[in-house]
Amino acid sequence: MNKSAQADGVPTARGASEKDPFLVALGERVRTLRARRGLTRKALALDAGVSERHVANLESGVGNASVLFLRQLAQALNCTLAEIVGDETTSSAEWLLIREILHGRDGEALTRARQALSELFAGSERDPDRRGRIALIGLRGAGKSTLGRMLADDMHVPFVELNRVIEQLAGCPPSEIYSLYGASAYRRYELRALEAVVAEHPRAVIASPGGIVSDAATFNFLLTHCYTVWLQASPEEHMKRVVAQGDLRPMSGNAEAMDDLKRILAGRQDFYAKADMSFDTGGRALADAYLQLRGRLAVQLSSD
Repeated sequence: MNKSAQADGVPTARGASEKDPFLVALGERVRTLRARRGLTRKALALDAGVSERHVANLESGVGNASVLFLRQLAQALNCTLAEIVGDETTSSAEWLLIREILHGRDGEALTRARQALSELFAGSERDPDRRGRIALIGLRGAGKSTLGRMLADDMHVPFVELNRVIEQLAGCPPSEIYSLYGASAYRRYELRALEAVVAEHPRAVIASPGGIVSDAATFNFLLTHCYTVWLQASPEEHMKRVVAQGDLRPMSGNAEAMDDLKRILAGRQDFYAKADMSFDTGGRALADAYLQLRGRLAVQLSSD
């Protein structure tokens, strides 16, 4: 086998006829991490400084990836190499013991465990102002800005678009942060912006970027300090609304835009589902959606 061909992710003789299960699982993990962060294959390749073909081969389960290549991907995806290669919970005896305790537990039990750990290591009870900050999460086109402004006006509290705060801190739009410094730099600004908003506003309605769930530290901070609401809609509804707003970028040069959107949603939905409340905005007129959201939120806040 030609060494240069192997280095560029060309399948080995075995991969041509039978995919190695480890490589298949490796490719699936990379694809999931990329989707969760809302990155196209081309964007990931560019950020990692590798060829798009190499990433495509890896995600297809036929790439013979070097450790250096995987390290580049991990840096671009802002995750540990262990997340790509395998399970981090095999790294120590304590991890193994903790994993055994949690093994087989249902989602509700795992949520309680996460909350207990958050309170244990935060050194105090949850933020007493948490329920005064309503954070809307979800994909673009879910209605976070429109419904968020209406909710803030009704509650007589500030409305904060986190992307605007990020822009103020960085001195440039989020798109420029991505292009100049990469996704990891953007995630750092995102956490700093959220920390600044929480410190300044005991009560507010916050419209969060769709990818805020991509970084565990930032999302944990959001869950700890804000009452979170996942605004849901179908991928078709999301796309329709974004285009209706005059933003044709989702369709520009990407014939598989809908597939990409569905993959992003699939990669993030388990995280969005950690919100305190979910509300489906699909198929509703704006006024009707707002009234129902406000009513549901009032009931939830009074009963939780």
